[in-house]
Amino acid sequence: MNQEITFIIPVRNNQKYALQAYRSIRMYHPEEHYIVLLDDASTDNTWEWIQQTEKWDEKVIAYRNETKDRVGHTVLYDKGVELAPTEIISILHSDMIITENYVHNILKHLKPRVVVSATRVEPPLHPPGPEKFVKNFGMEPDEFIAKQEEFFQFVEDREKEYKEVTSEGIFAPWTMYKEGFIAIGGHDLLFAPMELEDSDIFNRMLLAGYQFIQSRDAFVYHMTCRGSRFKDGIEIEKEIPLPDGTIWYKPKDSQEYLDLRTNKFREWWRKWHTDVLHDTNMKPIVPGRYETAFVIKNATIGKVIVLEPWCDTLYSDDEMCVIEAAYLEDEKSMFNLKEKFKHYKYNAPKEDIVVEFDASKLGESHYNNFIKQLPLVLDTITETGTYQFDIFTLTINSLKKRDMIKPFFKNVF
Repeated sequence: MNQEITFIIPVRNNQKYALQAYRSIRMYHPEEHYIVLLDDASTDNTWEWIQQTEKWDEKVIAYRNETKDRVGHTVLYDKGVELAPTEIISILHSDMIITENYVHNILKHLKPRVVVSATRVEPPLHPPGPEKFVKNFGMEPDEFIAKQEEFFQFVEDREKEYKEVTSEGIFAPWTMYKEGFIAIGGHDLLFAPMELEDSDIFNRMLLAGYQFIQSRDAFVYHMTCRGSRFKDGIEIEKEIPLPDGTIWYKPKDSQEYLDLRTNKFREWWRKWHTDVLHDTNMKPIVPGRYETAFVIKNATIGKVIVLEPWCDTLYSDDEMCVIEAAYLEDEKSMFNLKEKFKHYKYNAPKEDIVVEFDASKLGESHYNNFIKQLPLVLDTITETGTYQFDIFTLTINSLKKRDMIKPFFKNVF
């Protein structure tokens, strides 16, 4: 198969980071591999830079979201895949810098239905994990340039130490065959413009039977979330000492990120009925997704806010629909939430999984240890019937799992 890659790089108001990503590719691959640069309604000089780059680099493909509003990585990744002229696609964040042997050490593991992730080296802006190296070679491009020789030596040493070593995690940057990406339907528009779009597609890849490989000797330097979460000129909220004596700097999140985060996590719960789960190497853990109804007595607006995302139907004693009306006025979702609300006096629950309880007895421990764990609990049960768990009466009419491989809301790109 052809081993040419198309790097897909969405960019929004962060041209100075994207420039370093672009230069790192061309430093080692001056005449091979395509680069799709997708501008997301930038208001600085990002689009002008992309246009100029396309003019003198024949393997750069430029695309711009012409609306005034951000559409996000969720949409632009899929657009980049559509524009990719090669069989292989590689998702690269605009604040990532590849290394000399990156492409070779990725491609040696690639085959159909395999997704290959690289190993990130990051400044201490996220907590450490076994899938990456936390080492500060600069939090801004100019700082990195000053330390790049030290970084290259670090990578050279680690490439020898981890030569041919792999694990099973998945995260950006990741590379796969375009055909496999299209086969599962791409990203889910539910998570546009950002937050959790990667966790969602990784879950669906796992359910579709794709194999995940992290190439431990393929390295990128990652400035860390400079497209959205942490803006230019990063602000540090506080320093957090770690057990090994190092410091994790907790950055200040952008308001844009904070505004989206709560909503997108609630959309995630509506779709998956579980938190984002993975093992220590960042391989997803995906419990079964069951058709679930809650039947609650003594409903209040506060309890409905907590419970609604975790079920498909919410039966309550809100006979006059006062709580429902108040909730729907404030809650925003791509799901039709109005269809979720029913009164148990007039509607008999027919869902596969029915959970009955008194909302006035629901405490934080019930929420954390049962509501949020319900799919994991159901995965351990093999027979239909009625079970009692503390305040909850659990009736299992069927243990049929929902097909979750295709996106709920399809991108149109």
